[in-house]
Amino acid sequence: MDEPDLSDHPVAAHLTGPEDRGGGHHRYERYRVAIDGLHVDRDVLRVGRVVVILPIDVDRDEVVLIRQFRLGAQLALGKGDMIEVPAGRVAPGEDVAAAAHRECREEIGVAPDALVPIFDLMPSPGCSDEHMFFFLAAVDAARVPERAGAEHEQENTRPLRAPVSRALEALAAGQLHYGAAVLALQWFALNRAGAAALLRQGRATRA
Repeated sequence: MDEPDLSDHPVAAHLTGPEDRGGGHHRYERYRVAIDGLHVDRDVLRVGRVVVILPIDVDRDEVVLIRQFRLGAQLALGKGDMIEVPAGRVAPGEDVAAAAHRECREEIGVAPDALVPIFDLMPSPGCSDEHMFFFLAAVDAARVPERAGAEHEQENTRPLRAPVSRALEALAAGQLHYGAAVLALQWFALNRAGAAALLRQGRATRA
């Protein structure tokens, strides 16, 4: 039996649109899609490229997380005060690594000493074009302030330091619901042994 091809493929789909369906912070559009003899209407939230950062203090064996209010979590779970990792949109024309450096500095108040790309994914391609790029970051947790966030984006993030072991315990116990934090910490749990070497290599490359 031949091994199946499990990679994503391009497809011959003809798109008509977009039709503006409104929106606020993100555009909401409708397209007419012709594919395999079918014609269907599909709506999409236009989020675009997003960076996600997992800040690790290797010397202290700590991870820097943030607390932030999320309306969706408040509506779905009644738990709007979420534990997250720093994340944010990539500006038009901005390099993803530069965006990760900026978002880390804005959301935890400390710029990374090194950034290493680890993986990328689309969290919900059935309804959004959001494309997440995940980075591992080396930071000095001792410099993290009590409050952070970009004023021009009306952010109010509350950074918090935690032992890596405590963060992984919370992950295993199902205490975290912010998808990007769950994915980043799962990656770290699987790759913890080599993460320090990756960050050292990132520091050396930056130097």
